[in-house]
Amino acid sequence: MMQDNPYGIAALWLQSDGVIKGVALILALMSLASWCVIAIRAWRLWQLRQQARAAAEFWHAQSFSAGVQLLGDTQSPLAPFGYLAEQGQQAAQHHATHSEDLHGQLPLADWLTSSLRGAIDECNEQQQRGLAILASTGSVAPFIGLFGTVWGIYHALVSIGASGQADISKIAGPVGEALIMTAFGLAVAIPAVLAYNAFGRANKANSARFNRFAFQLHAYLLTGAAPAQKQPQRSERLQGAA
Repeated sequence: MMQDNPYGIAALWLQSDGVIKGVALILALMSLASWCVIAIRAWRLWQLRQQARAAAEFWHAQSFSAGVQLLGDTQSPLAPFGYLAEQGQQAAQHHATHSEDLHGQLPLADWLTSSLRGAIDECNEQQQRGLAILASTGSVAPFIGLFGTVWGIYHALVSIGASGQADISKIAGPVGEALIMTAFGLAVAIPAVLAYNAFGRANKANSARFNRFAFQLHAYLLTGAAPAQKQPQRSERLQGAA
């Protein structure tokens, strides 16, 4: 039967003091928070991909109301395309029925632009939620691990001074604590940094999609033109010409 490793992680945890345990718990909580954010943001991105496909079909609908039904939820910025369509439609209707108000004196184009821009800002704000946790974890976790490293080296020096000799058995534990804290800090920080960069790029792409969809909505609501209609086939055009 193998004997327990006196320098294993469990043994180091038992012989470590409150400072090292506190550092380890802080890093564990930061890691848990960052992975929760990663899971939630990944799920949101998957949902946005599905919603973007529905938005692509929006302009092939036969009416605005039918297109809105394709977008699903229209009341939450978490469903940005439906939310933009609903906010744009409400802004146009409100402008038409409240011409006596101050905003009724504004040109419809300016009022729609302001309303859609506000809706886009709300959608973008939703996309940014949680990224501050990833940024903080990625920047702070290595330094928290470094603090644990410094504290472990301090314990090693104290052990050498107390024993009067640099015996490896006296310093192996504190040095092991120092190395583990360094590795733990990096293990927490690296996924957070990679996820922050990936989500940042995805959010920029999504923001561009929101702007394109809002521009099309602005043009439609301003002119009242129907969504882009399917072009007639060449044979139909020839029959009409005949």
